[in-house]
Amino acid sequence: MSHDRHEYSARLTWEGNLGQGTATYAGYGRNFRILMSGKPDLVGSADATFRGAPDMHNPEDLLVASLSSCHMLSYLAVCALKKISVLSYTDDAHGVMVTSGGGATGRFESVTLHPRVTVSGADKVAAATALHKEAHDGCFIANSCNFPINVEPIVTGE
Repeated sequence: MSHDRHEYSARLTWEGNLGQGTATYAGYGRNFRILMSGKPDLVGSADATFRGAPDMHNPEDLLVASLSSCHMLSYLAVCALKKISVLSYTDDAHGVMVTSGGGATGRFESVTLHPRVTVSGADKVAAATALHKEAHDGCFIANSCNFPINVEPIVTGE
């Protein structure tokens, strides 16, 4: 089996030095900026629970969003290849992370995707619903995770 190699690069810059660096745990900001060549900067922070900015994206948000968007892109591709026309797609994804040691360690326990899909033709609903498994199996991000990713789709026909 042939393997193609794809590489991705990002430059992360911490923007939280408030004057004393990390001299104290409470004395530094958690804000950061991610730069990827040719793309808009992505700014983020820690989750508010961990002294971050509540109005900014955090790594946990981005992991859930990555899984949701990867599944969607895989799903749209398999539907197109199977001649099923997707008219709309939304997902209310939800992740659960557990921490211990007062938040010193943690890991994702699960992510559940809730895709709501409308396809062209009521006769395509069953096939379109079944394709979520193929999309999940083909999702690069899901294949890289070591926790359960559940997919609970609702597909309707128009």
